[in-house]
Amino acid sequence: MRFTSQGLRDSTAFPAILETLAGLVGHDPFIYGAPIFTAMALLLFVGATGKSAQIPLYVWLPDAMEGPTPVSALIHAATMVTAGVYMVARMSAIYQLAPIAMDVVAVVGALTAIFAATMAVAQTDIKKVLAYSTISQLGYMFLALGVGAFAAGIFHLMTHAFFKALLFLGAGSVIHSLSGEQDIRKMGGLWNTIPTTSRPFFIGTLAIAGIPPLSGFFSKDEILGHAFNRAAMLDRYLFLWVVGLLTAGLTAFYMFRLLFETFYGMSRIPVEAESHIHESPKTMTVPLTVLAFFSIVSGWLALPVLWGEESPFERFLEPSLRGVETETGKIAFAHHGILVEIALMGASVACAGLGLWLAYKLYLENPRLHTKLSASWPRLHNLLLHKYYVDEIYDALFVNRIKDLSTALGWFDGQIIDGLGVDGAGWLTRVFSRISMWWDKWIVDGLVNFVGWFPKFLSMPVRMFQTGVFSTYAVFILIGLAILLGYYGHHVQAVMRALH
Repeated sequence: MRFTSQGLRDSTAFPAILETLAGLVGHDPFIYGAPIFTAMALLLFVGATGKSAQIPLYVWLPDAMEGPTPVSALIHAATMVTAGVYMVARMSAIYQLAPIAMDVVAVVGALTAIFAATMAVAQTDIKKVLAYSTISQLGYMFLALGVGAFAAGIFHLMTHAFFKALLFLGAGSVIHSLSGEQDIRKMGGLWNTIPTTSRPFFIGTLAIAGIPPLSGFFSKDEILGHAFNRAAMLDRYLFLWVVGLLTAGLTAFYMFRLLFETFYGMSRIPVEAESHIHESPKTMTVPLTVLAFFSIVSGWLALPVLWGEESPFERFLEPSLRGVETETGKIAFAHHGILVEIALMGASVACAGLGLWLAYKLYLENPRLHTKLSASWPRLHNLLLHKYYVDEIYDALFVNRIKDLSTALGWFDGQIIDGLGVDGAGWLTRVFSRISMWWDKWIVDGLVNFVGWFPKFLSMPVRMFQTGVFSTYAVFILIGLAILLGYYGHHVQAVMRALH
């Protein structure tokens, strides 16, 4: 295609990417839905899935929440895990040109939202409930991005940062007050005992449950409204709106369950810990008050009724989320009358109210009722309590298999590498060293000795005469002279006889 030769690699700056995409669309009107953009968007989303804990790469986040609560509040609830959401929103220009990828983002987000919400329903650790709540809210954000409501997704990212940080720091304050206790089954009756913690925690619970007029209501309602309006345009997003609505009810249920179990009802705190209950210091409670304030008012920034047709928050994000202006790639939403909008808002509030009411009935008005329900549905309760056994499935499929591979590699290392390799090399070295020693002693040294012995053997006759004694040399000279004289005398006589 034409855009492959021009390329998107000229610059990694977002304005340059937008400019390049606009130029490509201008040259090729059929670029909308091109496979290369779908592949790019899906591959980016795989990274976002792991970073922002979406199905199936979410299991790390609840374990990471076991760290200190300030870390959980800042990094895991407000900044780090939302980086995937930010990345997809920032690359909205590419996603607008890849409708299949957007459908995948929306479906994964919706499924993660309700999947994590059902797991939060049965958790008993105060931080685990908030951990699965974070996964669920991240799914909400991806649902917004998938239906094209990029500003709504970032808006919920912002409001979620306030009330989730509040809830995590509030949980940390509760844990501090109870000397490290995190099991909500061992809490209760703390509303007036630690009031500076309980009141902001209550505000955070209202916000995340989507109760008006707190911030969570505005951001969640905007996401659900865009999902419904997008469904009216394309006839394929309605089930996502239904899932989002059910998730809103579940969120209110498990958060008010957490609130009632922790701060209301009869105290279930062990006797040895009850005498040590104390309010947290101001260094812990003042941030709760500040976050509670922003959990109330931050949602009003995106209320169009107050600011006209477009909220200041949307205008602020417009330069980053404007995308590529094409007729095919532009995200369009259906516009309904005020009665439909009020009905959608009422459905959202009704679901949240239903969740609140159920939590009140099961955990405050009649605490034994939820125990009876758990006993009546033991398999379902255990399924939710053990988080659908996903961790066990991962252990069976991946962790234990990696351990088996490590064991096999350990045997290979011990028996093959060490046995045949290292030990075998050592044995061969010893064998060859013995052969080398024999060769050196009998062949090399033998030849050297022979070379030394042979000249010695040849020199033996000479050495008989080389005694170093003068008298012996004199005798040899005389004998030699006598032999010489005798030899020449014999020849002289022979010559004389010949002459005569």
